Amino acid sequence: MVAQGPGDGNSSAPPPLCLFPTNTYILLDFAGWLRQTCRSRREEGVMTRRFVAALSVVVVVLGVAVAGPALAGPRAAGVQVAAGAGSPELSTTSRLQDRREVAAGTRAYAIGFQDGRFYANGWHITGEMGGVWTPPLKLVDGVWFGLDGQWVGPATRFSSGWGYTRYDLPDTAGLKVSRTDVAPDGRRGVLFGLTVTNPGAARTARLTVDAHSELMGQYPWGFTGVTPNASDNLPDKGSFDGRNLVFTDDGALPGAPQHHYAALVGTAHKPDSGTVGDQFWGPQPGHRCTGTEPGAPADPKPSQCDDGPFGRGTGGELTYNLSLPAAGSKTVWLAVAGSDKGLAPARAELARVLEDPAGRLAAKVASRQRLSRMTRLSLPGDRLVQDAVEWGKQNLADLTQHAEDLQVRWTDQGKQFPPPLGTVPEATWIGAGFPDYPWIFGTDAEYTAFAAVSLGQFEAIKANLRTLRDISDILNDRSGVVVHESVADGSIWFGHDSRHTNPDGTVAYDFNTDETVKFPSAVALLWRWTGDDRFRDELYDFAVRNLRYVVRNLDADGDGWPEGLGNVERTGMGPEKLDNAVYFIRGLYDLADMARSRHDGATFAWARNLARDLQRRFDGTWWYEAAQQYADSLNEPGNTQSFQKHWIGQTPMDAELRVDGRTVPGLAPFGHGDAALAGREDPCFSGEHPLNPGLFHTGCGGGPNGEGELVIFGLTTSIQSIGEGNYGRLGPGQQQRYTHALAETMFSEPATGGTPDEQPGAMPEIFPSPAQGPNIDRCWTCRSMFMQAWGNYGTAWAVVHQWLGVRPDLGHGRLEVVPQVPQGQTTVRGRDIRLGGGAADVEATHDGATYKTRLDVSKGVGASQVAIGHTLPAGSRPATVTLDGKRVHNYRVVETNRGTEVTVSTGPGRHTLTVTT
Repeated sequence: MVAQGPGDGNSSAPPPLCLFPTNTYILLDFAGWLRQTCRSRREEGVMTRRFVAALSVVVVVLGVAVAGPALAGPRAAGVQVAAGAGSPELSTTSRLQDRREVAAGTRAYAIGFQDGRFYANGWHITGEMGGVWTPPLKLVDGVWFGLDGQWVGPATRFSSGWGYTRYDLPDTAGLKVSRTDVAPDGRRGVLFGLTVTNPGAARTARLTVDAHSELMGQYPWGFTGVTPNASDNLPDKGSFDGRNLVFTDDGALPGAPQHHYAALVGTAHKPDSGTVGDQFWGPQPGHRCTGTEPGAPADPKPSQCDDGPFGRGTGGELTYNLSLPAAGSKTVWLAVAGSDKGLAPARAELARVLEDPAGRLAAKVASRQRLSRMTRLSLPGDRLVQDAVEWGKQNLADLTQHAEDLQVRWTDQGKQFPPPLGTVPEATWIGAGFPDYPWIFGTDAEYTAFAAVSLGQFEAIKANLRTLRDISDILNDRSGVVVHESVADGSIWFGHDSRHTNPDGTVAYDFNTDETVKFPSAVALLWRWTGDDRFRDELYDFAVRNLRYVVRNLDADGDGWPEGLGNVERTGMGPEKLDNAVYFIRGLYDLADMARSRHDGATFAWARNLARDLQRRFDGTWWYEAAQQYADSLNEPGNTQSFQKHWIGQTPMDAELRVDGRTVPGLAPFGHGDAALAGREDPCFSGEHPLNPGLFHTGCGGGPNGEGELVIFGLTTSIQSIGEGNYGRLGPGQQQRYTHALAETMFSEPATGGTPDEQPGAMPEIFPSPAQGPNIDRCWTCRSMFMQAWGNYGTAWAVVHQWLGVRPDLGHGRLEVVPQVPQGQTTVRGRDIRLGGGAADVEATHDGATYKTRLDVSKGVGASQVAIGHTLPAGSRPATVTLDGKRVHNYRVVETNRGTEVTVSTGPGRHTLTVTT
C-alpha cells in the first residue's frame, strides 16, 4: 500500500451464481437490472446494431459466441490472446516460475505460480500468503499431480481467463495434460481440473495427488512483537477417511480463543489409496526458508522456497486408477475445501464444491461475462486503455470477497489481542490486493469506488461501504472514525479512535484522517450513480458523524484544516496534511448535497458554509510558489508550508467537487493546477522507459531525509491521471502517459521484456521503478501485490467519467453527459454504461472544428432531466449548436478546468448534439 510502503437477455446462458450468498437481494437486484436493461434497450432500439461492431470483437468458442475485449496489435505484444471455456484468455510463457497468479471466488481463492507449482511467498505471514484460502482461513500450501509414477512437470504456458486460470502442462507418461483452476462463487473451496488426453489406444493410468496442509488464520501476523504471533501456529493433524485427505487444527494460540479449523482434499471418486505424512510436497523438495537468507531484495526467489518459518502443516497423498478412452480425454476435478467452524461444515463445503464441477466452471465464466457486458468500450485510438478497463472489471471481481462472523477486536498494531468488542455477522468487500492485502481497507475502497461505479459493479462497493461502517461503529463506539484495516476475522491492526504519546513526547494517532473525510464522498458517489435513496439514508448518519468528528476533534488550532495522518504515512510531515484538507472540502460539499436532498437544513448549512470558507482560503494557504506545487503539509506555529514532494501534491487536481448542483473538476485554480501537473511530468517526479513512466511516491530530493522515494504505485499514477483529465490535459505526454503507465503493466511492459508484470491482465500495486524493480526479479518476501484494486481508478474513471463525460446526479433525477475526446484521438464510445436501473450509450467524435455527441439513455436510468454536451478546448466559442438536426440557441457555455463545456437540456432517449467552432 502507498501508505504502508512495504445483459443481452440470452435465455440459454447459465443462471447467475450468487456472488453474495447470504445477501441474495444484492444478486437479485443486479440480475433484475440486467434483464430490465436488455428488455428496455431492445424495445427502445438503443444503439445495439449501430455500435456493436466497433464495441467488441466476437470470439466463437465451442459454438457459443461471446463478446470479448479487442486485444490485438502491438498493445498485446506481451501476451498471447486466445479463448477457452467460453472466455477470452491472456497467456504468457516467460519465466512462469517467477510469476504469481490467482483463481478467486467470493469465499475462497488459490494463489500459486504460473508454472503450476506452489512456492512460499508473501510477508504478512512470512511465506504463507499463497496457497488455498477461504478467508479468514488458509487451508493448504498447494496441490500437485502425477501420472504413472511421474510428476507432472512445470507448465509451458499460463492463461488467465474470466474467472479461472489454465495451465498447458508437458506431456507426462505418454499423455497430454492441462489444468484449470476455478473458485466457485459462494463456496468455501477451490477446484483443480486436471484434463488428461490419451492420444493412443485405450489404457489406464495411475493418478497421484499430493497436498500439503497449512491451517492458519489471516491473523496473527509474523512481525516481531506481534502477540500472539504467527510463530505460535499450531501443528496440523492429518488423516485419510477412505475418500479424502482430512486436515484439522484444534486449539488456541496464546491469549486467543479456541479454534476449530478443518480442510479436506478429494474428488467425487473413491481413491485406491490414501496416505498422510509430512513428506508430501509433490515434486517440490519441501525446502523451508527462514526469511533471514542473504540476497534480498533479489534472492531467494519464491521457487527456492516451499515453506516459511511458521509452517506447521502436514501432508497427504491420494491415488486413483483412470480409465482413458482411445483418442479421448477425461477431466478429474480435485477440490480443496474447508471451514474455520470445524470439520462438519468443512465436509459440507467439499460436497457442495464437488457438485457438478464443470457446471460450476461454466457458471463462473457466465457470471464474469455478464460483468463484461457493462461499460463496453470502443477506443480505436487507444486500444491499450480499452483492454485495461476490460480486464480491470475482472480484477475487481477477483478481489470481491465475503466472510461471516467477524469478531471485531483492536490489536493496537499487534500489541494486544483483547476480547472482541462486537460481531459483524457478515461482510462483503473489494479486497485491496493479492496476496498480502486481500482484506478490508478504508482508503482502498474509497478510491476503488470510482472504478467500481464506472464499471457497473454497484453491489460490491455498496456492500463494502456498509462493511466499513459496521466495523467502524463497533470498533470506535460510533464516534465517526473510519477503520483503516481489518482482517477478515475482524482483527483490527490500525484505525482505532485513540492516540498515544511517543517516547519523544509527540502525539501519534491510531487512525488515518483521510479515510474519515473521504467516506461521505464515497456514499455520495454511489447515490449519484444509482439514485438509491435508501442506500443514502442507510449511511447518511455515519457520513454526518464522520465530518462532525473531524471538526470537533481534529482541529486543535481552529483554522479549519484537519489534523492527523493522511495517506502518506511518512515521518517529518506537519500535523495538517494536504490530502486531508482537499478531501475534507470535497466531503463537506458532498455531505451538504445529501443533506439538502434529505431536507436536513442544519447539516446542509453547516457543511456548505464550512466548505465554502475552506475553498476560499485553500489556494492561499497551500500553494507553494517556490516550487510551483502544493505543499504536502502545514507545520505549527503559523501554518508554515512543508514541501516534501510526496504524491499527495496532486490531490487538489484529482479531487472533483459538486457545488450547488454543478460539477467542478479540480479544486485548484487552472493556472496553479496546470503548472503543478506539468511539473510532475518531469523526470524528478515520474519514471521513464524502460522502467514505468508513472508517478513516483516522492520526487527526487524529497521526503524527510531528502532522499526521495522513487517508487511508482498504481495509486500515485492514478491520481496524476485523473488530475490531468480534470484539467483537459488528455493527450500524449499528459494523461495518456499515466493511463498507459497503468495499462502496460497488465499486458506488456518494457522492464519485463514486453511481458505482463506478473499475471496477464492484472494491474499490480507497484510498477517497475528506479528504487524497486519488477516483481519477477524480487525475492520471496520482497514483492508488492501482483493484483491491486485502486489503480483501476486511473483508467476506468478517466475513460467513463472524463472522456465519455458521464456525470450522473440520479439522486436529483439528473444526468449530464459532456465528453472530451483526448488529443490524438477522433472517436470514443461506450455502451451499456450502468446508471440507476438502466444504462446509457455514448459516442463522442472530434473532426476539425466539429464536435459531436451521440447519446442514448434508457428510461430505467431514472433521469428526467438530461443535459447533452461536449467539451471544447479552453477559450473556444461555439459557432453553431444543433440537437437532433435542429439548430438551438438556448445552450449553456461554461468555462471549467477541463475547457469550454457546451450543454443543451433535453430528456432521456436518443439524441445527437453537434457543435462547430
